[in-house]
Amino acid sequence: MTNKPGHTDAQPEWMRRQERSNLAILRLMVWISLSFGRRVGRLVLHGIAVYFVLFAPAARRASRAYLHRVLGRYAGWRDGYRHVFSFASTIHDRIYLLNDRFNVFDIEVKGDQALLAAIEKQPGALLMGAHLGSFEVLRAMGRGKKGLRVAMLMYEQNARKLNATLAAINPKAMQDIISLGHLESMLEVRDKLDEGYLVGMLADRSLSDDATIPVDFLGQEAAFPLGPWRMAAMLKRPVFLMAGLYLGGNRYQLHFEQLADFSNIERGGRDAAIKAAVQAYADNLARLCRLAPYNWFNFFDFWKK
Repeated sequence: MTNKPGHTDAQPEWMRRQERSNLAILRLMVWISLSFGRRVGRLVLHGIAVYFVLFAPAARRASRAYLHRVLGRYAGWRDGYRHVFSFASTIHDRIYLLNDRFNVFDIEVKGDQALLAAIEKQPGALLMGAHLGSFEVLRAMGRGKKGLRVAMLMYEQNARKLNATLAAINPKAMQDIISLGHLESMLEVRDKLDEGYLVGMLADRSLSDDATIPVDFLGQEAAFPLGPWRMAAMLKRPVFLMAGLYLGGNRYQLHFEQLADFSNIERGGRDAAIKAAVQAYADNLARLCRLAPYNWFNFFDFWKK
């Protein structure tokens, strides 16, 4: 059953899965890429993609169901391979993005003017991302924009192995991480925003005790967490969708889309504003999924009731 606002349920599937495969990919690709370069590293990605298409049946089924939905046709083995290869490519590219080697990539930015205009009016803004493409591509935006700083709000327990690996790649990459699940988290986010930071979070997955709201996503109801949006409303900040779509080769497209501005929303209007913002978030995710269908990296049944 889809969670209603305020309803809680058992631990969601994505939290029950230990992300051992992701850590194995990262460790292997860090060594190869730092030793032999991106071109050689990408050759190894093909073998990794084939392995997971063949030997990860649950992820393969979820991939096929999603691709059938977004492509509007039967998704075969080639589609599944391309899906996994896109995922592996974005993980591999983190090695370079987290070391500020942006010259390796061709990155196009869309919609940043509205974001920059918003933070000129008021310090700080919230960026709602998803497991869609690469969030790390955001680092490239700061190349020619001195003083643009980003902090990331993360579910620490599930990301611990990933964080340890990223810290090994570049210790500086792990600063400005705010951990979810602590009483002081909201205060830390507020302080970062007041200092002019962009605070990013992934708003497509819920924790076990999160309230959720059902909204239409790619033609069927899916439950999205309410927590990020309640935080945005309490902090009275503008909210933008951010997605770094992988387009193949060395090409990325960084998208920003304003979803809501809670700066002047009164308490009585919050619920309606939040509901509209979540639907706008889901609608824009669907648009970007159709634009770059192999970038959706939730390898489980996202619509499971």
